[in-house]
Amino acid sequence: MTPIDLAEKYMDCVFKTGNLEELRKILSDDLQFRGPFFNFNSADTYVDSLKNDPPMDFKYDIIKSYANGSSACLVYQFSKPGVSTSMTQIFETMDGKINSILLIFDTGAFRSK
Repeated sequence: MTPIDLAEKYMDCVFKTGNLEELRKILSDDLQFRGPFFNFNSADTYVDSLKNDPPMDFKYDIIKSYANGSSACLVYQFSKPGVSTSMTQIFETMDGKINSILLIFDTGAFRSK
């Protein structure tokens, strides 16, 4: 899969199907996830966090996407009841899997709720 294919599959697994087994298959074992609230140093700890606190009532609408070599970037409008904010995720890939995710957004939209 291309980097953009992997990024889209990630979004589908997290936001639409909730299929964390499929998600785990596209993540490198040593996945590095960095975000405003959480950081993870392996795919298993990241997926376990999603199992323990599954995303619910979330949706997204892609604003812009691009791919560049081994990376992909998605800019989207994220929303759930009471919260709507723009988010950006940068996905770095290696050997057909996502090995790094950087999630960027303004945390103020969540802290005021």
